Amino acid sequence: VAIKKMTPFDHSMFCLRTLREMKLLRYFNHENIISILDTQRPRNYESFNEVYLIQELMETDMHRVIRTQDLSDDHCQYFIYQTLRALKAMHSANVLHRDLKPSNLLLNANCDLKVCDFGLARSAASTDDNSGFMTEYVATRWYRAPEIMLTFKEYTKAID
Repeated sequence: VAIKKMTPFDHSMFCLRTLREMKLLRYFNHENIISILDTQRPRNYESFNEVYLIQELMETDMHRVIRTQDLSDDHCQYFIYQTLRALKAMHSANVLHRDLKPSNLLLNANCDLKVCDFGLARSAASTDDNSGFMTEYVATRWYRAPEIMLTFKEYTKAID
């Protein structure tokens, strides 16, 4: 297993991201989306300032792999296939990941791929008064879709 330490209590925005990520990962049960096996409860709620997520162990991420070696066409096709399967599951549940990038695609020695880091994810089917409004602060700058930079107030699943 892997233990992800999250310290979201410096700012309310980080608390919201952590809560969203935990709720979404509990919801999904898909072989190409990282899962939460368990959470570690704090010993003392007065000094509670971090959350531990127990997750599946994945050995590396796509960013490290593509920096250290060339991928064969077969590997590329298999990784794209697995990424699209995860996207289909997310988008079928009306969830936008909003931060897909190579470092958020985890890999193991069997070339199994899992999408991780749902901190910026949110429902595409919002029920509040601002249902069409989405924040522009999504996706790491170098991986932003053009529609976010040009018309950030409204975008769709296509940004993933």
